[in-house]
Amino acid sequence: MTIRYEWRGDFDDASLNALHAEGFGGPPGSVGWHARVRRHSLGWVCAWEGDSLVGFVNVAWDGGAHAFLLDTVVASRCRGGGIGAALIGTAAQGARAAKCQWLHVDFEERLRPFYFDACGFEPTTAGLIAL
Repeated sequence: MTIRYEWRGDFDDASLNALHAEGFGGPPGSVGWHARVRRHSLGWVCAWEGDSLVGFVNVAWDGGAHAFLLDTVVASRCRGGGIGAALIGTAAQGARAAKCQWLHVDFEERLRPFYFDACGFEPTTAGLIAL
């Protein structure tokens, strides 16, 4: 399988909504992802197998030194082959090129080996308020 990665790549909302539904559960939504990420994000990374969107990560930021990973997802048929780590690596390159100094991520405990071992994140103390 040949995978192509694109920083700020073009995608259609239906493909990303379907990928999100598969990755996070539930039926495909009708989120206007394209407009949302263009308006609010530093960038995003798309992973393509041919014409199929098989991975995505959104890179939000504070306009300065801090970038934040959101919505990391890989198609279930493609998991375990390094696509997720390559998405994160491409996102880190994009954030670094934008002069960000820090890349943050939060995740469920079950994803700890992926983010720490496969992607190189270091543990930190953080806080969260459920709204």
